[in-house]
Amino acid sequence: MFSVAVTEPGKIELVQIPCPEPGPYEALIRTEVACLCNATDRKLVEGHFPGVETYPLLLGHEAAGIVLRIGPKVRSFKAGDRVIGGLLLKPTNPAYASGWGGFSEYTLAGDHRAMVEDGVAAPEHGHAEVFEIMRPVPPDIPVEAAVLLCTWREVYAAFGDFNLQAGQNILVVGAGPVGLSFVNFARLLGLGDIGVVESLEEKRALALRMGASEVFAPEDMEAIGKKWAGKLDAVIDAVGRESIINSALPLVKLGGSICVYGVIDQPVIQLRKHEGPYNFNLLVHQWPTRFREAAAQEPLCEWIRQGKISHTEFISAEFPIQQINEAFAFSRTGKPIKTLLRY
Repeated sequence: MFSVAVTEPGKIELVQIPCPEPGPYEALIRTEVACLCNATDRKLVEGHFPGVETYPLLLGHEAAGIVLRIGPKVRSFKAGDRVIGGLLLKPTNPAYASGWGGFSEYTLAGDHRAMVEDGVAAPEHGHAEVFEIMRPVPPDIPVEAAVLLCTWREVYAAFGDFNLQAGQNILVVGAGPVGLSFVNFARLLGLGDIGVVESLEEKRALALRMGASEVFAPEDMEAIGKKWAGKLDAVIDAVGRESIINSALPLVKLGGSICVYGVIDQPVIQLRKHEGPYNFNLLVHQWPTRFREAAAQEPLCEWIRQGKISHTEFISAEFPIQQINEAFAFSRTGKPIKTLLRY
């Protein structure tokens, strides 16, 4: 089968590796579609994802596909199911490390529920924490929306991690797929004012269509300060930068929160705490909270059915998987929201 490998930082290739064999609690998945993750995949390709130093590696963690066959102890999947979250955590060719390997032609999904019920949900039995979010998707959900659940579930779960509540006023910095998801969901969940800071005019316009109350360019910090200094319940840093964290400090009210979503790719950050209120929360969300992420699937699927969220607003371009280099180059322009890979 083929897989997408980062053979060295900055170089992506399609490579041939053996097809994986499902274990007792695993399902073999034939990948239908995948999406590039603008942040994580870029950092892995460029060679500066924290903690990842071994190359070549197999790329990808946002994919949807069809179950071909299952191991003898699997109870949550059956042949023909569409499943999201399949990965290749143990590459079938030892020459490659795993960058999750979800862009492979075939992947594996672990049955978390069955392993918990059987008392074997532990690493020594082959369990991985990511198994909790490998779930079948109802057949009425389009495959393009199914793969976006990989992003949408994480963002929906972050509302719980950040303790965001109806009626709160927030500012979202960055209108990529994560930032726009925060905007879309905040409006649906009944939050109050939703401001957005974004450099690209077309993304600011999209944020307004998705429910933002007001949008700003990054150079509008004076206007932002006049409107919200000391008044915001939360600032969502959907980019993950020290400069954004510090610029948010004067904006949050006493007891407010600065919520960082995503991996910060520097080991140390400096905080100008004197510019914020005496009491504030700095919440850093670099890894999903799996039980919340898994539980997010049902309400999100209901929103999809009701037309309240749509893959058509998020997918900016589609490429065949054979054009992975062209797709990645396009994603690096900063213009697309999500880039779909079709198998």
